[in-house]
Amino acid sequence: MRVLVVGSGGREHTLAWALSRSTDLSELHAAPGNPGIAALAHCHPARADDHAAVVSLALELRIDLVVIGPEAPLVAGLADELRHRGIAAFGPSAAAAQIEG
Repeated sequence: MRVLVVGSGGREHTLAWALSRSTDLSELHAAPGNPGIAALAHCHPARADDHAAVVSLALELRIDLVVIGPEAPLVAGLADELRHRGIAAFGPSAAAAQIEG
């Protein structure tokens, strides 16, 4: 399974670390990631708030699952946009994310 973690903070580093331990994982990517995540995954310069860049990257890399860490992209509808494009996303819809955001 090819997974893309969106974000660059400690939460995303923990997610990347946990995902990297899975035997089902074939590739781990992060956008944008950070130096700690870079030890576990291939980092890409796409920013979490640039939905078009994240969707484009997921399509280009043939990502099976996008895991979105930060609240702001979730509230802005990134998970909805990915699902609309046929890409599985771990994260609530924009409507559901507004409860936390």
